[in-house]
Amino acid sequence: MPDLDDAFATVASLEGVPSALAAARDGIDALLRDRGLRRTGPDLTADSLLLGARASAALEGEGYDETGAVRLSAELLGLLPTWRTAPLQALARMHLLVARGTVPDDELGRPVQAADRLRDLAGRLARPTSAPALAVAAVVHAELAAAEAFSGHNRVIGRAAERLVLVERSVDPASVTVPEAGHLALAPAYSLLLDDYRAGRAGATQAWLLHCAQAYAAGAEHSPLAPHRP
Repeated sequence: MPDLDDAFATVASLEGVPSALAAARDGIDALLRDRGLRRTGPDLTADSLLLGARASAALEGEGYDETGAVRLSAELLGLLPTWRTAPLQALARMHLLVARGTVPDDELGRPVQAADRLRDLAGRLARPTSAPALAVAAVVHAELAAAEAFSGHNRVIGRAAERLVLVERSVDPASVTVPEAGHLALAPAYSLLLDDYRAGRAGATQAWLLHCAQAYAAGAEHSPLAPHRP
């Protein structure tokens, strides 16, 4: 991300991004307004989290064991208070939950590289931003995936953190949309765009945010609230 006081706002202003994110937010708001007020409850939140965990595991490719992703989804919303005040601690807990049994115990919850990049991201999250919440969620997802700070499962963690941002910043307070399913619906572009972002290729950030706008709209369509879920 650019080293500016409000880097979230900088990337959110890239050509085409503001209108794409606004359209996605309108779709989410319409779903929650028209159907959510009557039907949102713990069961629907649990359904959405499970759908998200399975989609997140599917994005990891054939043969990926979804157990860790499901375990993370079960505790994810409980991490919200920690995420608000100590995001690095929340990320460590996410890795412990998703990676247990798949990496050495002494690597659970501990960055093995890019610790400075994680601290920078946490600092940016702590500062005010004029960027829309969807832009913040998209950048958090990409930064965590690109940093590859933990031993494995970094993209799963990125998608989980993205969902937390959508909850924390009041886009989807009950967490009933399924952004992970939105990304899955747009595979394989998802992986290619993250690879471009990680490599710092020209236009990669803009392309990623435009992709996320589509994914968030698709995630609303995959919500348990949606009348004709794909």
